[in-house]
Order: sequence, then C-alpha cells, then structure tokens
Amino acid sequence: MTEAPPSPREPRLKKLGSLKTLWPFVRRHGALFSAWLLALAVSSAATLSLPMAVKQMIDTGFSGGGSEINRAFGLLLIVAIVLALATAARFFFVSLLGEKVVADLRGQLYAHLIGLDAGFHDRTRSGELVSRLSADSELLRSVIGSTMSVALRSTVTVVGSMVMLFVTSPHLALYSLIGIPLAVLPIVLGARQLQKISRASQDRVADANTLAAETLGAVRTVQAHAREPYERGRFEDALKVSVATARRRIGTQSFVTAIAIMLVFGAIVAVLWSGAHDVVDGQMSAGTLGQFVLYALIGGGSVGALAEVWNELQRAAGGMGRIGELLVETPRITAPAQPVPLPAPVRGQIRFEQVAFHYPQRPDQPALDDFTLTVAPGETVALVGPSGAGKSTVLSLLLRFHDPDAGAVYLDDIDLRQLDPAQLRQSIALVPQQPALFAASAADNIRYGRLDATDEELRAAARSAEADDFLSQLPQGYDSDLGERGARLSGGQQQRIAIARALLKDAPVLLLDEATSALDAQSERAVQQALERLMAGRTTLVIAHRLATVLKADRIVVMDHGRIVAQGTHAELLAQDGLYAELARLQFID
Repeated sequence: MTEAPPSPREPRLKKLGSLKTLWPFVRRHGALFSAWLLALAVSSAATLSLPMAVKQMIDTGFSGGGSEINRAFGLLLIVAIVLALATAARFFFVSLLGEKVVADLRGQLYAHLIGLDAGFHDRTRSGELVSRLSADSELLRSVIGSTMSVALRSTVTVVGSMVMLFVTSPHLALYSLIGIPLAVLPIVLGARQLQKISRASQDRVADANTLAAETLGAVRTVQAHAREPYERGRFEDALKVSVATARRRIGTQSFVTAIAIMLVFGAIVAVLWSGAHDVVDGQMSAGTLGQFVLYALIGGGSVGALAEVWNELQRAAGGMGRIGELLVETPRITAPAQPVPLPAPVRGQIRFEQVAFHYPQRPDQPALDDFTLTVAPGETVALVGPSGAGKSTVLSLLLRFHDPDAGAVYLDDIDLRQLDPAQLRQSIALVPQQPALFAASAADNIRYGRLDATDEELRAAARSAEADDFLSQLPQGYDSDLGERGARLSGGQQQRIAIARALLKDAPVLLLDEATSALDAQSERAVQQALERLMAGRTTLVIAHRLATVLKADRIVVMDHGRIVAQGTHAELLAQDGLYAELARLQFID
C-alpha cells in the first residue's frame, strides 16, 4: 500500500499531537490546578529544606549537647510533617485534576464522534474508535495524574537543588554541572525515536482491542462454526505483535533512563570525592558536605526522574496524537449557517432529481445513477430490485446520511442541504431490516422514538406493534433489560420493538426496510394492520421483499444498477414481463 501524500492538515495534526492540546481541558479547572501548584511549591520547599536541617543537626546538634540535638531533630521532624502533608495534598489535587480532565476529554471526543457523518463511520472501525476513547484516554489520565506532577516537581527540585548547591559550595557545584548536559543529551536524542515507537505500540494495542470487539460481537457465529481455537490464535497473534512493539518501547525507554542516571550519579560521585578531600583538608565542615551530598542526591534523583517521565510524556504524546486525529475530523454533513425551517405541518412530498451518488469506498461503481423519483404526500411507494440496486441508498440519502454527488433531494420542495439534519430526521421514522436495540430496558428502547412520551403512549405503541404480550411476560415487564443488541429477544420480537419505536415517533415520513421480514405469519398480519394504520396519511418509502408489502403499495418502483427501470402497480408490472416479473417469480411468489 502506497503512502498517502502529506495533507494540509498535517501541521494541525502535529500541533494537536502535542500535549499542549490538553491545556484547554486543564484550564477549565483553574481552582484545582492552582491548589495543586500551591501544594507542589510547599512540598518542593520542604524537600529542599531537608538538607539544611541535616546540616544543622550534624554541625551543631552533635557538639551542642542535648538541647541542641532536640532542637535539630525537632526542626527535622517539622520539615518531614510539612513534606508529608504537602505531598498528600499534591497527590489529591493532581489525581482529581487528572480524572476531571480525562472525563472532559472523553466527553468531548465522544460527542465529536457521534456527530461525524456516516461516511466517516463507514470507513473507520468502531473497535479502533473505542480504543482511542478508552486506552489512549487512560494514558492521558496517568500523564496528568502522575507524570505531569512528577515532571514539574522534578524540574522545580532540579532547579532548587542547583541553586542550593551553589549556595553550599560554588566550586563543587561547578563540577556537578558537567553531569547535567551529559544526562540531558540521551534524553533529547532518544525522544524522537521513542515517540514513534510509542505511537506504534498504541496502534498495535488498538488492533488487538478491535479484533476482540469484533469477535465478541459475533460470538454466536464463532461458536456456530466451532472457530474458538482459530479466534484464540488470531487474538494471541495480535497480542504477540503488541507485546513485541511494547518491548521495543520499553527497551528504548530503559536504555535512555539508565544512561541518564549513570551519567548524573557518575558526576556526583566525582564531585563528592573532591568534597571529601576538602573536609579532610579543613576547607569544609562535615555538615556542609552532608548538605551538599543531599542536594546532589536530590538533584540527581530528580534528573533521573525527569528522564523517566520524559519517556512517558513521549508515549502519551503518541496517544494524544491519535486522539488529535479524531478531533480534527470534520463532519461532511452539517447544518447550513442559516437553515431553512420545514413547514408546519410537514406535508411529506419527496423528490429526487437526477441524483447521482458513489460511496467513497467504491468510487468507480455508482450506487445511484440519474435517479429521478417523486413521491406525493401520503403516497406509499415500494422499492424493489436485486441486491445492490440502490434501494437502501435511497433511504440513506433521504435521511441525509450522505449528500448526492450530483442532483438534489427535496422534502416539501426544500433541498435537504438547506435543512438542519436534526430537524429533517425528526420528521422521518425508520424501521430497518436489522433493528438496532440497546442494552437497556424495553421501555427505554421504545421511548428512543420520542423521549418525552408518557407510559401510556409507550404501551399503546407496543400494543399496536404486537409487542405488549411478550413484553408483559418478561420478568420485570417493560423494565426488563434486553441485553446487548437485544440478545434476549427473538428476531421477530426485536423487529416489533423497532416498529413500536417508529409508531411512537409518529413522524410524517416513514421509511421501512421490510419491517415485517422477521415476523411469523400470525404476527405479520397483526403488525401489517398496525403499519397500515401508521402509513395512513403519511408518505412511506418501503424496501419490499414480500408480496403482501408490494400489493399494499400505491406504486411499485423497480430499480437496477442505481436506476429506475420500471414503475407501476403489481398487475401492470407483471404484464410487462420484465425484471419485476422475474423478481416476482423468484422472490415474491412461492
């Protein structure tokens, strides 16, 4: 697969890939951020005070008798208590800040994802999106709640230690500066490589998560084909790739950290060797050397910590880059700046004028080609044709999941591109062939059609859809959880829940993708009557697979290769002995 040329978005992606993108989310919680900085300042000051307390203890405590010892150790205890309380406060504030920032980020990312157009979701794996929403967000939680705190604390401590080293012994401090550039050099050199490896590591984790989500979503198919060993093998292979990539990241990170710490502490040991000779020669007190040693250890340890957290920050930058790529995605289907309002009430006239459309995944194969159709208000039109004829595309364009490449689609003489998609979709009820049910109660699934519906309206819709009987027999009735994708119901029962949802919505335009296809003969008859009552006075487009549906339509439109090849009544089309007659013999008439 050839690499795509650089896009004009890439500079933006790089900007979003940096952790600076997190700042707007942090800024929302200014009080918490300020409290964390205050606690950080106090804990750092207490840490830098410890060597001074130790110097006091060594130089005056041992030589000044019991009272001086008590005073020195009392001072040391006070510093320790302040350090403990400030560290606890710092941990509390920064951990809470991390939780809130990641919650805000996840909320914004989720809202952004569900607002993106159908084309984006067609070309993007849902498992990949869930991985970015969960695994990558978790990385950022650790960055804010831990890594960022350690990085800032270590930076403050390194600077403070260097200042105090010069205050304690200027000539020894000059020697110790040799180790700092040597320690920073491998960090900087390894950062770029580490960021690439970290990004690759996150991608491989996402691949494994996507595979697991896909397999678990089709677990009955897996079990029906006895493919559990095969799927286990696929997942284990994905995990091996993920672990191998992570091993490269960990190895690079470990090497950079080891080199940095070795250089820093090597320089410290050399400096302390020189300091020890100064004490022997009487040029420095033992307490001053002890103070210098502690500051050197604190500073060196902080540089080592910086090397480690720098690696973590590079890893998190890879995760933020993956999230940033989603945040810069813009929906292709948007409301115009000044949307035209639909008339009240909506009459329901539908018009397709010379519509041409290609799916982005199949640019060479037209889904609709010069498609022209007018549906009068209240008319029921059945769309029939072989698979791939473009029937479902007609419904997708009417719902404005996609915009046509050429031509236009109108509702009540208004181009759909001039309407707010939300208002348009409020005027359309859809019953798909494969109903989409949520892992929620039956009542919640039906009420999805109209959230403010009363319990009585909800039950009336269920009765009309022939769903009341089986719902009432569930353990908690309408409050029973239906399981993931409605797994606790049969196919026919799932279909009736979807029909009840459409009945409750009571929209002026109705789209049916053969809403009775999953019902048994007895239920189909009852539901067909309910749908007839619902379709009365409403514009209905129905993708038909059954003769009963075709016969009830005012007009039948026969489609093939994205074009209308014939239209008329059942009898008229049979008499023409064309594609419809062939479909009728094969599909409609047993």
